[in-house]
Amino acid sequence: MRTSVKRRGQGGLPFVFLNAAITADGKLAPATRHFMAFAGQRDRQHLFELRATADAVMSGARTVDLSPVTLGTGGVQYRHARLREGLQERHVRIIVSGTGSIDPDAKIFKDRSSPIIVLTSGRAPAARLRKLRRLADDVKVCGKKGLNFAMALRWLRRKWQVKRLLCEGGGEVNGGLLEAGLVDEIHLTIAPVVFGGRKAPTLADGSGFGRIADALPLTLKSMERVGDELFLVFRVGE
Repeated sequence: MRTSVKRRGQGGLPFVFLNAAITADGKLAPATRHFMAFAGQRDRQHLFELRATADAVMSGARTVDLSPVTLGTGGVQYRHARLREGLQERHVRIIVSGTGSIDPDAKIFKDRSSPIIVLTSGRAPAARLRKLRRLADDVKVCGKKGLNFAMALRWLRRKWQVKRLLCEGGGEVNGGLLEAGLVDEIHLTIAPVVFGGRKAPTLADGSGFGRIADALPLTLKSMERVGDELFLVFRVGE
């Protein structure tokens, strides 16, 4: 049965939008899973523009571990844009890890410019949770055997006033949100390059939908070409 797609504000949930740059064959990164910038400068600018509209930015643990990212605002111009829109100067930063396996030496933990939240599940050992609580501003266990994204998003809305949540992957996190019917909008940059590889991460990994009839429908909202790259925005659902 197809997962029903929630609507903005339904059940105390934030508006959720994904942003990703993918290759022409739908990959987020090579099979090594080490992220490398393969899209152009406009894509990077677009990323910061989207962050400037969000109350929180979320990413999976491997993205944080394997890349020197901090999920920051991108500079003073974007912080000023947030203030003009009535938002906090800096957004909340969220790391997702069902087992709590996040490198304590990751660069994001060295940047204390805004709150860092870790979302995890009952699969995370107690010792790991204690370590994370020393590193992050808040750690929330959502679900026993796996991360319950609906529970996590309601908690974020209630405790951290997250009304707009931007997810920047990776594929497992995107897949979990999509399978749970929690995504409102998808922003895609398609770059003119092919990585190949059956083990390379895609936009939506995980268990996926088993039948075409269950596939999640999208509606194209906008399309822009910049050089040889395409910038697409889809609304999730019919």
